[in-house]
Amino acid sequence: MLNLSVISTSSGGPVRFVKDHKTRDMFDPLARFGPHRRSRLERSWARLFREEILPILPVHKISPRYSGTTGSPTKDLYAMLGIMLLQQVHDTTDEETVDQVAFNLKWQYALGISESKEREAYVCPKTLWTMRDILARENLSEVIFETVTEKLAKLFSVDTTRQRLDSVHIFSNMCHLGRIRLFVRVIKAFLVNLKRHHKELFVALPKEMTEKYLKKLRESVFSLVKPSESTKTLAELGADLFFLAERFHEVEAVAGMSSYNLLCRLLREQCTVEEDAGTKGKTVRIKPNKEIPSDSLQNPSDPEATYCGHKGQGYQAQIMETYCPAPAGEGENTEGKGLSLITHVSVEPAHASDAHALLPAIDDVAGRGLAPKEVVADSLYGSEKNVEGAAKKGVEVVAPVPGGQKESKSAYLADFTFSPEGGIERCPMGHAPLEDTSRGNHREVIFSVENCLGCPARKRCPVKAVRRGYGFSYDRKQVRMARRRAREKTSSFRDRYRYRSGIEGTFSALDRLTGVKQLRIRGMKAVRYCVTLKAAGVNLFRAAAVWDPERGGKPAGSAQIPGIRALAGRFLHRIVCLARRLHIFFEFGSADLPIPAPSAA
Repeated sequence: MLNLSVISTSSGGPVRFVKDHKTRDMFDPLARFGPHRRSRLERSWARLFREEILPILPVHKISPRYSGTTGSPTKDLYAMLGIMLLQQVHDTTDEETVDQVAFNLKWQYALGISESKEREAYVCPKTLWTMRDILARENLSEVIFETVTEKLAKLFSVDTTRQRLDSVHIFSNMCHLGRIRLFVRVIKAFLVNLKRHHKELFVALPKEMTEKYLKKLRESVFSLVKPSESTKTLAELGADLFFLAERFHEVEAVAGMSSYNLLCRLLREQCTVEEDAGTKGKTVRIKPNKEIPSDSLQNPSDPEATYCGHKGQGYQAQIMETYCPAPAGEGENTEGKGLSLITHVSVEPAHASDAHALLPAIDDVAGRGLAPKEVVADSLYGSEKNVEGAAKKGVEVVAPVPGGQKESKSAYLADFTFSPEGGIERCPMGHAPLEDTSRGNHREVIFSVENCLGCPARKRCPVKAVRRGYGFSYDRKQVRMARRRAREKTSSFRDRYRYRSGIEGTFSALDRLTGVKQLRIRGMKAVRYCVTLKAAGVNLFRAAAVWDPERGGKPAGSAQIPGIRALAGRFLHRIVCLARRLHIFFEFGSADLPIPAPSAA
C-alpha cells in the first residue's frame, strides 16, 4: 500500500480535488433516461445517497493529507469516500469495484460521477488501496458510520428511546489450525524471516532443524501425524520452540522481529518451562488443552484473532439498533412500522465478554444524541453491575438475570414475598418468619419448626436447621436479583423482552447483504473498517426502503411546509417540470409523461 508520507502536504503529493455536491445540478442528470428507467432510479437507494449522504461525508478528515497547491489532482474526495462505503455495502472486490464505478449507472448517479468524463468514471485499484489504508489506520470508517447514521436519524425523525443490543461472530480470512500446525507455522515463519534478514545467524542453526521446517517433503510429515503420536510430536515442537526462543532472546536485531515475538508468545501460551533438578537445566511441558487461554494465538497470519468457546476463532461485533414496538392488539411476532437504524458498532476479539459491552455502548450513542431510555438484551448483558450502571445514566435494561433458572439462592428467593425494605414477609407456602434481622449488608431470617419440618417445598428451599428453627442468610444483591427473576415470569416482561430476537434478523441482513460474517481481510483494523462501513450500508438500505420520492425526496409522513415557502416551492416545481417536458419532447418525440409530485422543501 502507498505510504501516507507520499501523499502528504510536506512531500508535495497529489493536490486535493473536491466537487461541490451540495449545490443542485443546473441540468437534469437523468434527462437521458426514459420514464421507466428514470422512475426506478429515483426510487432506489442511489437518489437518497446522492442527495442526502454524499454531500455530508467527512472529507474534512482526509483533505489535510493532500496538498492544496501542488501535484496532480486527486479523484473527487467525496466520490472516493462514497466508493469505499459502497464497496463494503455490496461486498465487491477491488476489481469488481472498478467495474461498478466505470459501468454501473446507479453507482455513477449516486456518486455524482459524469459518465462522459473518463477521468471521473475510472478509479484504479491502487487508489482504492491507498484510501482504504488511510481510513483503516485512522479509524475514519467510524466517523463515516456516525455521520451517516446521525443524518438518517435526523432526516427520518427516528425514535431512539428503545434499542436492543447483541453480538455477532465474524470470521476473518484465515484457516483453522490445530496445535501441531500452529507450532509448525510459527516456527517456519520465524526461520524464513531469519534467513531473509540475518542469513549468518540462520546458517549457524543446526541443519537438521532448518530442513525439517523449510523443506516441503520434511514439512509434510507434520500433516501425517497419528492421533496416538500427537503428544510426542507436540513435545518435540515445544522443544524446538524453546530452543529458538532461548538462542536469540539476547540478539537485539532478532528480538525486535515480529515473527520472533509471535514465537515467544506461542511459547508462553502453549508451554510451561520448568527447572530440571537433575540436570539443572530447563525442560518444556506442553499445557493441556483446558489450560490454553481463550486470547491465545490462533494463526500467525492474524495475531489479533482470538477464540470463543461458543462460536470459534475470529472476532465479534457489538451491534445496537433502534426498534419500533408493535401497536396494541398486533400479533406477538410482529414489530411496529418505522425505520430502525443501527446506532452503535464496536468490533472486539472473539474472547471478549458481552458483559462489558453494555455501558460503553450506552455512552457512545448518548454522546451522539441517540441516547435510549430502554435497552433490551440477553442475559449476558443483564448483570447487576450493568443494570445499576445503566440506571445511573437514565437507561432501563430489560434483560434476564444471568444464569437462567439454575439452582441458586436468588432463584429460590424469587418465590418469596419481600417488603419494600428488602426483608422477607412470607415464604412460597405463605408462612411469615419468626424474625428477619438486618446485619450490615445481609439479613438473617428464621422460620418456625412447625412450618418447615414437613413442608412439601423443603427440597427447593434454602433453609437449614438453626438454634431457634430453620433459617438462612441473604444479602441485598440476592434480593434485587430475586425481584428481577420474579418480574421475568410476568406477561409484561415477556411482552417487552420479545423484541430482543429481532436483532437476529439484523445479523441475517448484514450477512446476506454485505457478507459480514466471512470477511476477505485479516487484522483488527481491517475488520473494524469493513464491519463499520457495512453497518452504515444496512442503514442506507433500510432508509431507502421507506424513502418517498413522491414527496420530493422527503420521508413518508413528513409535514408539508405551509405559507409562502410552499407556494414558491410549487411554482419552481412547475418550472422544472416544464423544462423536463421540453427536453424529453425533443429527445424522445413525446411529452406525455407524468409530472412528479411537488417538493415539500
